[in-house]
Amino acid sequence: MLKKRIIPCLDIKNGRTVKGVNFVDIRDAGDPIELAKKYVEEGADELVFLDITATIEKRKTLAELVEKIAREINIPFTVGGGINSIKDVSIIIKAGADKVSINSSAVKRPELISEIAMQFGSQCVVVAIDTKFKNNEWLVYRNGGKIPTTFKTLDWAIKAEKLGAGEILLTSMNNDGTKNGFAVDITNTISQAVNIPVIASGGAGAKEHFKEIFEKAKASGALAASIFHFGEIPIPELKKYLKTQNIPIR
Repeated sequence: MLKKRIIPCLDIKNGRTVKGVNFVDIRDAGDPIELAKKYVEEGADELVFLDITATIEKRKTLAELVEKIAREINIPFTVGGGINSIKDVSIIIKAGADKVSINSSAVKRPELISEIAMQFGSQCVVVAIDTKFKNNEWLVYRNGGKIPTTFKTLDWAIKAEKLGAGEILLTSMNNDGTKNGFAVDITNTISQAVNIPVIASGGAGAKEHFKEIFEKAKASGALAASIFHFGEIPIPELKKYLKTQNIPIR
């Protein structure tokens, strides 16, 4: 069995790490480079950086931040936010990121997934899916969870894999920031339907939530933000706990 990954996520706004609840109520959580270094020391397996207010003007700023991060850390990291073209991907990868995460741009133009996969390899493309359970079904949202689409989450995940995605980062908007646990059902549905790794995101609040998502949903990684940023669950403590539960951890 593949070893499970623990992945801190740093949402970046104007060069600072921030955190919200259900995609709103954003508050400051610290300096991204200092946090990144701390997570490497604590044993994080990977990191994800998402520029949550990305615009074309900020692309240069983000690239500079990626360069600084790449100089300071030695574990794989993914960068997302406002990546709309091969040129954007090229800038971020050249700056030192291992993977890029695309979300709204992939929903609007699915062939972007194939274009990135062909040029940089599938392992470089993470398709991030923001999903919400509404009217008895899981639907995909774009633009930071602000705009509903007609895409059903399961269909979109399957299509993303066919187009060349190497990984899916699945965030339940219903669970995000609530600390009540990950969305086990939809994560399991997606994990069973695709042959690429699925990272669960949204809702981590206790060590048991990680155990649950790994055992009941077959997620290959679990991503969290505030519980790590604010020291509620130190990564070494979480990994120690998961090992006692016989969950294969790096």
